[in-house]
Amino acid sequence: MGRRRDGMATRMRLLEAACDVFAEKGYHGARLADICRRAGANSAAANYYFGDKAALYVEAWKHAFGKDMQEGFAMPEDRPPEERFSLLIRHLLRAFVEKSRRGQFTRLYFQELANPTGLIRNVLHKLIEPRRMFLLSLLSEITGLGTDDERLLLCELSVINQCRAVFTVRPEDLEYLLREPLSEALMERLADHIVRFSLAGLRAVAAFRPAAG
Repeated sequence: MGRRRDGMATRMRLLEAACDVFAEKGYHGARLADICRRAGANSAAANYYFGDKAALYVEAWKHAFGKDMQEGFAMPEDRPPEERFSLLIRHLLRAFVEKSRRGQFTRLYFQELANPTGLIRNVLHKLIEPRRMFLLSLLSEITGLGTDDERLLLCELSVINQCRAVFTVRPEDLEYLLREPLSEALMERLADHIVRFSLAGLRAVAAFRPAAG
């Protein structure tokens, strides 16, 4: 029984370390040796418990998502959709500066967007779809467009790509572009900008009427 508990503890440490390393370096930049070292495990432990790097990556995704769902994000349902949208953007960007394990899944997601592996194709939609529908429903409330409307789907891409840029640009490059060191205050101002820019764009899309042919 003791050996089994030790094995489960080692496996969990490897999962936690894998979430950290994959979130920091992406799949291609991460090495099993680095993950094992961070987990305080034998260099062959990752292969022993998970088979190979690809299998560990998939399990890390599932593990990070499960933790993120447990810790949750409280969204006040009685607030106007614009306010809920603002809270959501701030929640996403806060994970960038906190570098906490609460933000692991967000960082894993954007690493995968930046450098797709194809390894989590079978689980990605299952994991992401509830969150995606949450955002689409929120955008639908703001614009009055249906969640299947192509215009709304394009708006979704625009919003996501603004947040994606923060996670895919190197921190030093982001500091160069914004001309100051990264901080919570800077991320707050960036969140304000993304919210204002997005809401203006959403209203413009909803109000646009193409000229008669």
